[in-house]
Parts: sequence; structure tokens; C-alpha cells
Amino acid sequence: MMISRRKFLAFLATSLAASRSHGQGVASRNVPAQPRGKPSGIPFLARFTDITRTAGLRYPTIYGPTDHKDYIIETVGCGCAFLDYDNDGWVDVVVLSGSRVSGAPEGTSNRLYKNNRDGTFTDVTERAGLLRTGWASAVTVGDYNNDGFDDLFITSYGQNTLYRNNGDGTFSDVTKQAGLLDSQVRWGAGCSFVDYNLDGHLDLFVSNYLEFDFAHTRKPGEDSNCQWKSVPVNCGPRGLPFSRHSLYRNNGDGTFTEVSEQAGIARVAPGYGMTVVAADFDNDGWPDVYIACDSTPSLLFRNKHDGTFEEVALLCGAALSQDGMEQAGMGVGIGDVTLNGRLDIFKTHFADDTNILYLNDGQGNFEDHTIQSGLGVETRFVGWGAGIVDLDNDGNPDLFFVTGNVYPEVESKVPAYPFKTPRVIFRNLGGAKFEELLDAGPGISEVHASRGCAFGDFDNDGDVDVLIVNLNEPPSLLRNDLKGNNHWLKLKLVGSRSNRTAIGARVTCSYGKKRQAQEVIAQSSFYSCNDQRLHFGLGNAATANLDIRWPSGTKQSIANVKADQILTVREPTARSKPE
Repeated sequence: MMISRRKFLAFLATSLAASRSHGQGVASRNVPAQPRGKPSGIPFLARFTDITRTAGLRYPTIYGPTDHKDYIIETVGCGCAFLDYDNDGWVDVVVLSGSRVSGAPEGTSNRLYKNNRDGTFTDVTERAGLLRTGWASAVTVGDYNNDGFDDLFITSYGQNTLYRNNGDGTFSDVTKQAGLLDSQVRWGAGCSFVDYNLDGHLDLFVSNYLEFDFAHTRKPGEDSNCQWKSVPVNCGPRGLPFSRHSLYRNNGDGTFTEVSEQAGIARVAPGYGMTVVAADFDNDGWPDVYIACDSTPSLLFRNKHDGTFEEVALLCGAALSQDGMEQAGMGVGIGDVTLNGRLDIFKTHFADDTNILYLNDGQGNFEDHTIQSGLGVETRFVGWGAGIVDLDNDGNPDLFFVTGNVYPEVESKVPAYPFKTPRVIFRNLGGAKFEELLDAGPGISEVHASRGCAFGDFDNDGDVDVLIVNLNEPPSLLRNDLKGNNHWLKLKLVGSRSNRTAIGARVTCSYGKKRQAQEVIAQSSFYSCNDQRLHFGLGNAATANLDIRWPSGTKQSIANVKADQILTVREPTARSKPE
């Protein structure tokens, strides 16, 4: 009897789950790096400079001690966001922070920095009402009440928080009023605003990492899940209990109702959920939800158009590696790397493993294209925040990710695994082929223990800059000093019949002989939210044609759009064609 490859992988995943307790706490395939090929020699015109100090982003992200980690909660870290909270056309910055078991240093808090429009930022955290100390994880940005101002939802260990933007530069904690208070301690992880039922109101999807209790967690080295490279380290995630994931429906009146059970989310074996991405992977006009899972198969919840979801990651090829192995999924980049109008997935993993590139067949089925794409040459680092973004505006989206180990104790005993490591760029050569760039400016080569990162154009000069969270250091703001004459186009979408932030809107941009799809999403990378203005590098094309599919179903086409501008597009109030 013939067995399909996907059924075999599902069987293999079940077998792996049964034997997890015998391995180390985190999944790694222990694969050697592929040999590097000859460099292409094609100039890369983007260079990155760390301007954090002059920009005024001065507060460190506190997350556990600097020289050791006794608990897994001290290792994971948190995310960040670009957002325009005051609607002035310039993206501002949110940087999350954690704490320490011994007590947080003075000044520890999540931070909001206002963009001064001159390359500098002002810390407005206290004035905005966002001072908060705790173990923050992820942030998602969206206008949940459709009042024209983007709100914030921040997950944490203990209690997640919904901040309503008051429109006057301040935020209010409305978690209780909105019905989002948890009755028990949970470890909120990835989160995303998503209009899953297409009613024009943003709902919330939250992944929960695992069940954690300081009082009952084993100490470093106490069992096989507390060892790495024969060095005693903090325990987990394997050996610790799963937590379930949650879907909250927006009631349209400022409140939410948990519908995890009714929607089919709570019925699925959850795994150790991390970054959440809500996007339409099967091109049917309805948003799906992908969760990168740590050391367990990743999850893909396919939207069934009736308020329910079906988990299909194993069947669709997006749960495991090509050889059927679990990986330590942390960060997720979403984009159209092959320029065929489909959303592909780039997912980061642990050291001694490849990061993975899944190519989409257009119907939500994925193939692991990692080795063929040239990504197998890099296996040294623990990968976190990631993006599929066009860094040099040549019209071919590149891959960027940040790195940093989780075990500061290991470096002194096994020097090949340093705690602080560099950022990584794989430039897109076309045809789903990439090459790693070993010199793209000091902002790339400098070493940090990084976690979340967000992509956006903070100086409105038409290229993609990067904001990065570093543990126990200030963030890094990498300014892209792009040279050359490549063109670009940036789109801010504003919903009318759809949700105001236009989350879930799909834009297909045609330029020259290329065609690229992007979608407005509310979380990707690692626990982070990008500038929600869609950025297209156009290469030498001076104009572009746009096809927009709004979440409401309205379709809109705009021809001969001039390059090198930030264009605001508002959703038509009537459908262009009936459903």
C-alpha cells in the first residue's frame, strides 16, 4: 500500500511527540551547514548603520540576568513595533521589556517613543500612560474600535493588556472593560489582530507558550530537558506543559468574547506556540492563522468561512522540515519571494539547524525549499525576528533575521556557541535563489542577543529600516543608507467597509515584468509588528499598477501609479463587483 509523503510526515510527527521526553529541552536537527557557493558579485546597495544613541532610544530591554538564565521565562525575550499612534504620517516606536526575578531595575518598562521627524525620538511613555513593568512578550497594532487611531494589545506572562488609543496622545488600559482579563496566570506569547469573520471589526488571536510556575519548575541541569551541549541550562520547553491558544471575537461594542472552543482552536493539540501571523495563505479571501511553534509541529488554522477553523499544517506541509523533523520555530517572515502573487513563509529556528523557507503553491500548500534556495549554508545561530523585505529596492524581496543564543552559560565552556551574535541578510537573486551577505554595514555585523525586530521606514526616505530588541541593552535602530537609483512605492491603506486599519487587505503590485503580492498584517517577525504601510521596491520601474482586494470583498485597481511616493488609498464605500 502506498502512503503519501504528508501522511508519512504526520505519522512521523506523532512518533516524535511520543519520544520528546528523552531529548534535550529544545529541538535542533543537528544538521551541518551546506557548502557555500561562489559569490554572485552583484553589488548590494543597502548599508545599515546603528543610530540608536543619536536617535534617543536609550532604555534597555531588561530580560533576566546577563550572565545566566535560571528559568525559561528569562530567555525568550519580547518584541517591538513601528506604528503611527498620532496619525502624523511618521512611524513611532514601541519597545517591550521584561523583568528580573530579583526585581526590575529602576526605569524598566515597555517604552513608546514619538518620532520627531528629524531622525530623533522622544520618550513619551509616561505621558501616554504606558508605564508597565512585567514579563512582556508580543505586541500587535490595529484599530479595534474603528475610531481612526490604532490601538495596542500586548501579551505578557501573567496578564495580557489592551490599550485603547484615546486620540490625544494617551492610551487607556481597557482590558477589563473589553472582557479580556484572564482568570488564571497564563503566558501570553504571539498575538495578532485579525478580522476572521470579515464583519469589519478586528478580532484577536493569542498563542500561549506553555504553563510556567516559578515555584515548581526544575532547576538547571536537573534532567535531560535542562541540558544543552552537556552544560546545565534552564529547563524547557520540552518537559513543561502545553498551554492552549485563544481566539477572541470582537463584539463591535468595545468588548470581546472568547470563542476558542466554538471556532475549533481549543480542540487542537497546541504545541509551544510563539509568533502568530494572520494572513490569507490559500487565496480564498479569508484570513488564516499560522503559529510558529517551538520544538513541536507548527500550526496552520485554515479559515472555513463559517466562524470555525481547521488545523492543516501537517497536511499542507508547513508543520515540519522536509525530513519530517520538529524545529524550534520562533520567528516568521511573510512575503512573495518568487513574485507569483502567493504568500510564502520564512521561519527561524535554533542553532545547528537551518532556517526554513516554505514556498506556497497558491492554494495554501507548502514545499520546503530551504536547501534549493541556498539557505542551508547558515546553521550557526539561534534565529528570532525575521522578515521578507526588499532591502535594496531592486524588486526582489530579501530575507533578514536577527540572532542570539538563549544560554549565556554555554559560551565559556563551548566557545562555538556565543551568546551574542550578528544579524543575517540573504539577498534575493531571483528564481527563489538567495546568497548570504557577509558585509552589509556595521549594523549587521555587530553582535547582540537579539529577539524581536520590526521593519519600517522611520525617516520616510523610501527604504526599509529595522528596529531590533536586544536583551539587557537598548534596542538597535538600523538606518538603511541605500544608494543607487532603484524606485519604490509605499502604500497606506484605510478601510471604510473593512476594518479601519485594513488588516487583511491584499495588494498585488505589477512593475516592469514583475508582480508581487503583499498583505497588511498585524504581527510577524518575532512577537513584533511592522510598519503597516506596504513597501514595494520597484527596481528601474518608474510606475506600477495596483490591484487591491479589501477584506470586505471590494476590489480596486489603480493604474500607472508614479514611483517614489507614499500613497494613501481609501477603500471605496461601494463594492466594485458583487460577491
